[in-house]
Amino acid sequence: MYWINFLHIYQPPTQKSFWVKKIANESYRRLTKGLKENPKAKVTLNINAALVELFERDGCMDVVNDLKMLSERGQIDFTDSAKYHAFLPLMPEKEIERQIRLNHETNKKYFGDSYQPKGFFPTEMGYAKKVGDIAAKLGYKWIILDELALNGTTGEMKPDTIYKLKGNNDLNVFFRDRETSFRILSAEIGMSVFSSDMLIKLLGDRVNKKEYLITAMDGETFGHHRPGLEDLLFDLYKAKELESIFLSDVDQFFTKTEEVEPLDSSWALMKKDIERNTPYSRWRSDDNQIHLWQWELTNMTIAEVNNMNKQDPAYEKARNALDKAVHSDQYWWASAQPWWSIEMIEVGAKEYKDILQALPIDRKKKDKARDLYLSIIQESFEWQRSGKVEELSKLADEDVTQRITAEMPYIPQEEFDKIVGNLEKQMLTAAKAQEYERAAQIRDRVTELKEKESELTKK
Repeated sequence: MYWINFLHIYQPPTQKSFWVKKIANESYRRLTKGLKENPKAKVTLNINAALVELFERDGCMDVVNDLKMLSERGQIDFTDSAKYHAFLPLMPEKEIERQIRLNHETNKKYFGDSYQPKGFFPTEMGYAKKVGDIAAKLGYKWIILDELALNGTTGEMKPDTIYKLKGNNDLNVFFRDRETSFRILSAEIGMSVFSSDMLIKLLGDRVNKKEYLITAMDGETFGHHRPGLEDLLFDLYKAKELESIFLSDVDQFFTKTEEVEPLDSSWALMKKDIERNTPYSRWRSDDNQIHLWQWELTNMTIAEVNNMNKQDPAYEKARNALDKAVHSDQYWWASAQPWWSIEMIEVGAKEYKDILQALPIDRKKKDKARDLYLSIIQESFEWQRSGKVEELSKLADEDVTQRITAEMPYIPQEEFDKIVGNLEKQMLTAAKAQEYERAAQIRDRVTELKEKESELTKK
C-alpha cells in the first residue's frame, strides 16, 4: 500500500510570540527532527506563508531552514494555499486569487527553488466550485479535499482511482481517508490512541493491495495538541506494509481515472451538515447572529478597500491590513461547535473596524462599522453569560462522542499498557531535561487515559 501523509501547519497572523515559540518546540521541531532521522519518510506539506513570517519574527528560522533542507533532500513536497488562512468558499474570487498569489510569493522568498508546489490545499479543505476552478486556472495539478466531498458519505472512495475535476480534467482531486485520519488525530479524545501495529491491523487486507491511502491532519496535533503522538507517526513510517510517497506522485503508480464534481464541504464537515445543507456551519451559519454580523463587517471592509483609488496614499496600508484580517479563525471561534474564544472574536472584528475607521469614507459607514463591532462583542458576552456557549458546545461534543463510540475499537490491555508505558518514559525524559511543562502535559494525558480505561472497564 502506498501511504501519503499530508500535514498542514499554521498559526493566525495575530498569534502571540509565546505560542509560536511554544508550538515550535512541542511540534514543528519534533516533526523536522523525526524526518531527519527517517530519511525514507515523505510528507506532503502545507505551511501557510503567514506562519513562515511568524517564524522569522520570533527567532524560529531553524524550522524554516530544516523544512527547506528536507525538501531539497526529497522528503517534503510543498503545497500552496491562502497566505492568511482565509476560508475560501466564502471569499470573493479576486480575494481568493490574491491570497494564493501572496502565499506563493512569500514562501518562494523564504524557501527559494525548493518551493515548487504542484498541489493546492484550500484552507480547512473548504471547497466550493469556484475554488476548484481557480486552482485549475492557476495551473495546480491537484487539490486535496475531505472524503465526504466525494458524495456525502464515507467508504465509497476508490483507492486505486485518480479523480478528475469535471470540466477541468487537468486538475486531479484527491480525498483524504476520513476514518484513518480520524483514528490518528483523535488521540485528543478518550481512548482513541493507537500503536502503528494496531493501525496496520485495522487496515486489514488493504495493506496487501495496490491501493493508496491519504491521511491528512494538522501538524500541530503531533506533539503540541497530543504530546507523544509524533512517536506513532514515525512508527508508521517504519511499517513495512506502507510505502511513503508524495501526493504529487500518485499518478505515477495509478492510471485509472474518473470524473467528479465535489460537494461544498470542509474537513470539519459532519453528516448533519450535509443533511441540513450547511456545509460551512463552523464559519457561517444563518442560525448564528455573531456570524452574520461578522460577515456583514467582513464584506463591507472588502468592498470599501477594493473601491479605493490605488494611488491613494492610504491604499497600501489598508490593503495589507485587509489581507491579514480575513483569516478564518475569528469565525471558527464564534461557532461554539465546540470552539469558542471571545478574544479571537474581538480581535478579528476590531481589525475590520480599524481598517474602515482609517479610510476616507462616509461617516455613516464608519459608524456602521463601529456598531457592528460593538454588536459582535456584546452578543458574544451575552452568549457566554446566558449559557448558550455551553449548550452549543455540548451538542457539538455529543456529535463527536457518538462518532468515536461508533468508530473506535477496543484497545487490548497489552497495547494500552504499552502506550501508557511509552508516555511515562517520555514524561520522565522531559522532566530530566527540565521541560517541566511538557512533562506535566504528558502526566495529564496518562491520567486521562487511565481514567477512561477505568470507565470502559466498569461498563
